[in-house]
Amino acid sequence: MILNGLSILIPESRELDLFAGMLETEGAIAVRCPLVRIADLEDSAEALAWIDAAITTPFDYTVLLTGEGLRKLLALAGTRQPELIAALEKSALVVRGPKPVRALREVGLSPSLVAATPTSQGVLETLMAENPKGRRIGVQLYPGDGALPLVTTLRELGAAAFPVTPYRYANEAESARVSDVIRDLAAGKFGLIAFTASTQIERLFAVAHENDMTSQLQAGLRNTPIAAIGPVMERALAAYGLKSVVQPQASFHLKPLVRAIMAWRSA
Repeated sequence: MILNGLSILIPESRELDLFAGMLETEGAIAVRCPLVRIADLEDSAEALAWIDAAITTPFDYTVLLTGEGLRKLLALAGTRQPELIAALEKSALVVRGPKPVRALREVGLSPSLVAATPTSQGVLETLMAENPKGRRIGVQLYPGDGALPLVTTLRELGAAAFPVTPYRYANEAESARVSDVIRDLAAGKFGLIAFTASTQIERLFAVAHENDMTSQLQAGLRNTPIAAIGPVMERALAAYGLKSVVQPQASFHLKPLVRAIMAWRSA
């Protein structure tokens, strides 16, 4: 098998076992390190108000940046879930990538528009082509500030944007394990590290800072080949002075990433 014996660190949570299994099928030794755990909101009032607004007057467009975001909204809707699904069916659904497409299919829906590039900027460009001025646009965000410029720009273009963040990251989970991983990286124990979300690199450096291990982490990452799932991840790495040696050329999700790793290994 092409990846036989290659030790790959996987800083992933939402699809950790799926990704690890795909690599192990090709012979890799997948070392699991959950870095970001998705958790329910501590206060769901704003999300419930968003759901009520969506049901009362369906948005002209509904942006779904993550599959988990849609699932959390449906769970929060509770007994009103059928009403929310019906409201979404009346809205033009705009997705960033394949994960929200899968989540839509789980409830019998399909996207109206798919961003040409799976980024918030790609979503914005798709909506700009639709002339968003005067449109009511629901925007499902993910935790953090990464997608907030999408909302700001839509409002600057004259749209009425209604943002919602239906889950949070419980980053405190697995801190001791993350510290161990940083030590192993510094010791050169991995043949590759595969990043699939910008929150992963941010979490690594946050834990390193908390434990006075930043220099160890920087050294480990400089000396370990890096795989990145796509351009958003590449930009996140660049912010820390890092660059990947492996990246899919298109279709930025797990299967193309595994194929890119196999091609790199066999080169």
